[in-house]
Amino acid sequence: MGDAKSTPYDAVIVGGSLAGCSAAIFLGRAGARVALVEKSPDPKHFKRICTHFIQSPTTPTLRRLGLLEPILDAGAVPYTGRLWTRWGWIVPPGDRVAPSHTLRRHLLDPIVRDAAAATPGVELLLGGTATALIRSGDANAINGVVVRDREGAERTLRGSLVIAADGRDSRIAELAGLRDKKIKQGRFVYSGYFEGPMPTGAPDTSAWMMDPQFALVAPLGGDLMLYGAMPTMDRLPEFKADPERALVEYIAAVPDPPPIREARRVSSLIGKIEMPNRVRGPVAPGLALIGDSALASDPLAGIGCGWAFQSAEWLADSVLPALRGEEPLRRGLARYRRRRRQELRGHMLVIHSYASGRRFNPVERILFSAAARDPRLGVTVDAFATRGVKPGRLIAGALPRAAAVNARHALRRGKPAPPPATGPARQL
Repeated sequence: MGDAKSTPYDAVIVGGSLAGCSAAIFLGRAGARVALVEKSPDPKHFKRICTHFIQSPTTPTLRRLGLLEPILDAGAVPYTGRLWTRWGWIVPPGDRVAPSHTLRRHLLDPIVRDAAAATPGVELLLGGTATALIRSGDANAINGVVVRDREGAERTLRGSLVIAADGRDSRIAELAGLRDKKIKQGRFVYSGYFEGPMPTGAPDTSAWMMDPQFALVAPLGGDLMLYGAMPTMDRLPEFKADPERALVEYIAAVPDPPPIREARRVSSLIGKIEMPNRVRGPVAPGLALIGDSALASDPLAGIGCGWAFQSAEWLADSVLPALRGEEPLRRGLARYRRRRRQELRGHMLVIHSYASGRRFNPVERILFSAAARDPRLGVTVDAFATRGVKPGRLIAGALPRAAAVNARHALRRGKPAPPPATGPARQL
């Protein structure tokens, strides 16, 4: 990191994981000078407690970053989702669904970091910890970060914009005095990697929404798969007593179970008990938050990686005119805040609601039951689950068809159809 000194940049990014590296690539390619600070000194460092699902709406962003082919070459598995509900399996036709991808983080993170380090204009600074923010000018705007290396030497990195990409427990957000909102999580997670026979539907991911319990198996190529359980909190004692046995018994008890009893665990189990959804305002004078720093959501949604890539893209597109001197930075930050709200607010409310551990509400029951009976609705539900369709559009476009599908089903069975759901989209 060198001796204490001050260096001007267009942007200083703290956090060298998916969001931070993606922002550095976008800004560097556009001609900005970027300092990318990563706390770990290891260029192969990766995030261990995280899913590795990259949902299909992120594919255009990966292409734009030039990362889609490298992650496919590294063994990323394209997949679509199979969803079990008590009405049956929702299996959308594969030729009508854009594939998502999964690649383990020990492979994914170094690919993205290497691409950032190779981008002209980007300086990757490994082993640095942010210790203070520099403020100046009107509105006491942030325009720099003090970074300490592992030998204790400090360096002041000044820039027109500071970007926090340092995760759900963001040190930058703390130093900036930003308040956050925590939404209690009603489930916990245990997961692990297993080798063994592939489950039905491989290479696609299968999930069981057992209202309110949740389970998952994700094939990862070869005979490797990720098994995960997200039970409600009342099931915690059995997992604490014997995590592996509890995970195996839990997965083996789901309807149409995958062959976990014939599989062999090949990793340590990862358990996470306290994981509240965490939300912060994404901008302040001179500062922008991306990835989990701005919004850390329920891992059940599997959306963290996708939103890391996408939020970096939204920010870069929003602030580049300001970094070129074409407009005030506050205008670019306001544009980013609006874009995030338009893209994420509806999904965020739905995810936070379901994270409580509640059972399905009437709208969800109508949609899921109909999607198990109608392939076209299965495609729509898949698009919503991967966050490619916003809740309002889902309600307006799919709910009338779902009610009709269920009415026809009830008539065939000689039973009255359930009443159509009414009320605003927030019922989701």
